[in-house]
Amino acid sequence: MVSLLSSSVLLRRNPLILKLPPYLSFLCIVIGVAWLLVLPLDNYSRRTYISENALLPGQVHTYFAGSDQNVFRGYKREVNALEGSGNIEVNDKLEEFFKASGLKVARQSYEYKSAGETYAGENIYAILHAPRGDATEAIVLVGAWMNMEGKLNRSGVALILTLARYFKRWSLWSKDIIFLVTADSKAGPQAWVDAYHDTHQSDKVDSLPLKSGALQGAVVIDYPFDHRFQDIHIVYDGINGQLPNLDLLNTVVSISGHMGIGTSLQQMWQHSDSYRDRLQTMLRGMLNQGLGHASGPHSSFIPYHVDAITLQPFGEGWQDEMAMGRVIESTFRSLNNLLEHLHQSFFFYLLMQADRFVSIGTYLPSAMLVAVNFTIMAIFLWVKSGSPSGMSSKVASTVQAGEKKTPLAIVKEGDGKALVPEAITAVRERELFLPLAVVAGSQFLGVLPLYIFNHTPEAMLHPIFTAFASINGFFPLILSALLTHYFAPTAHHYTLIKTFSLLLLGLFLSSLATLNFSLAFLVGLLSAPLTYIQPLPTRPIVKGVLAVLLSALSPTTVLVAGCWWWELGIGSVLKEAAFGWDVWGMTTQVVVWCVWWPAWLVGMVLLLGNPSEEKVEGAGNTINTVKA
Repeated sequence: MVSLLSSSVLLRRNPLILKLPPYLSFLCIVIGVAWLLVLPLDNYSRRTYISENALLPGQVHTYFAGSDQNVFRGYKREVNALEGSGNIEVNDKLEEFFKASGLKVARQSYEYKSAGETYAGENIYAILHAPRGDATEAIVLVGAWMNMEGKLNRSGVALILTLARYFKRWSLWSKDIIFLVTADSKAGPQAWVDAYHDTHQSDKVDSLPLKSGALQGAVVIDYPFDHRFQDIHIVYDGINGQLPNLDLLNTVVSISGHMGIGTSLQQMWQHSDSYRDRLQTMLRGMLNQGLGHASGPHSSFIPYHVDAITLQPFGEGWQDEMAMGRVIESTFRSLNNLLEHLHQSFFFYLLMQADRFVSIGTYLPSAMLVAVNFTIMAIFLWVKSGSPSGMSSKVASTVQAGEKKTPLAIVKEGDGKALVPEAITAVRERELFLPLAVVAGSQFLGVLPLYIFNHTPEAMLHPIFTAFASINGFFPLILSALLTHYFAPTAHHYTLIKTFSLLLLGLFLSSLATLNFSLAFLVGLLSAPLTYIQPLPTRPIVKGVLAVLLSALSPTTVLVAGCWWWELGIGSVLKEAAFGWDVWGMTTQVVVWCVWWPAWLVGMVLLLGNPSEEKVEGAGNTINTVKA
């Protein structure tokens, strides 16, 4: 018993064990990245399947053809004639068309302000009441007048008008069908869906004069050209990384396959089913999910647990608008079969092609491993900060002749007692005030860029970002100099600062991974070098090189690099982010400025730090005897 007790106490201060955590953290990062890279392989991904048997995709015969094509061409001529007209004039004409089909029609005005600009318009929608329903459930068919790229959705709006007239003739519907035409693809859908669920701001968005039941699903048509198409591109990314139920996606893919129409994801127009294409599709999906922005009008529905996707025909092929209409008809027939909301399939997944995916249980460990490396190092540094400085690792039996013997202490555990070196049981008093103040202060500083970039007019966004990025390059140096001059932190203080910073980073990222896996993984990977940053006062050249490398991984530098790579303007990106904050409820900025940037700032302060010498009180050190 005494031997075991003595061994356990000695094990806590074993030099080999204390050297293990840094390597373990690095191993977690490597395994996390490798875990993600093997997901596209057949052994780690699965083929998609329909979980909700009631959907029966592709099991019905579609009748949208023949004379309906002439109706479509007539509506498309009317839509083309309205090109360049005002929003009210367009809606007046659309209202005539919907009423001629025997539908109830209503309008809704909205006005949003973001980044100094006003986004105003009027939505128009019509409701087809189900002949076999009781108005408790509804499906939405959406077509924005202008798509996400600012092009006139000429064929999409014409197809909605044609389908409204066509669906009215059938008596098989058990759910109401809402035909919605929004003024644009960003503010309009958000205003309508907010008002439908009574969560809108009454001073900016009008209430809806007509409503139906709970929304079971939504399909958006983005069809801006006149020529025939080859395949259908499915857009499914929602706001803040939320995704629709996988069954909805699988239903459209299955129906399109039965009709001889191919499907693609993430703008992968040609997919060879190779490892490279699978990985590229998955990484594109992760990037869109991590950015958290709306990828189409459907994105506004997903936060309300309304499964929604956008269908975009593309390419030059032999498929015409009638084929697109039959895909939508069959999809609505499948959704019409539902007895309850889609829930059996996955809401958290990564797609690597239209018929292959990985679920959350397979991909989540990769982000968790990256996040846990920060926690491992934080625990290690916390233990290290409680160890007495200059502690000898020798025990009494290894003392050489003539050398001063190490004082011993008695350790009690139950009825057992053991003699161990007194230094092993010593616990150093941790000075927590300064480290906590530095970490907490950096967290609160993140509120400044969050507020500034979300409340600055568009014309000033680029100059202010340039000024902030310039200040950001020198601010850690100034903060480190002030910290050294006024508080003279020791190496012990810097260890605790790093401990609390890494602990918070690991906590935030591990929690975020379950909500937005992609954002947690990307931020964790870019923050991974912070695990090994420490003050280097005697190595100025190495410090300078590391400072440059760490500056290249700052949020501002990553934003500039991303804008350069995708040929985007920084002002337009920040404007989109501000719009997302004000209208969509996007929270990506919170993670960037209140989680990632404070951790990077603390890392830079640590690297540029100059620890003061610690005062050692020879006789005043407190030795605590451990008792169980």
